[in-house]
Amino acid sequence: MTVIGIISALLVGLIVGALGRLVVPGRQNMPIWLHLLVGVGAALLGTVLARAMGIATETAGIDWTELLVQVVLAAIAVALLAGVGGRRSITHR
Repeated sequence: MTVIGIISALLVGLIVGALGRLVVPGRQNMPIWLHLLVGVGAALLGTVLARAMGIATETAGIDWTELLVQVVLAAIAVALLAGVGGRRSITHR
């Protein structure tokens, strides 16, 4: 992978993280940097998963199906992390 490939993967990951945040309904009590980190992870995992499913990932334009897989993974991860982080312990009075 070239330097340009790594930079473009990071940029796609940032966009995927932002889209994943928008897809999940409600308010997420997560910092934006965590959404972006989830997006980068979902972009990498989404590409691997898309290739394993036989989806073309090396095309000349935008790979819409691959992008859809990445956004779905990011939305799932955001929903899981927001659910885990959003729970508060009940204090006894």
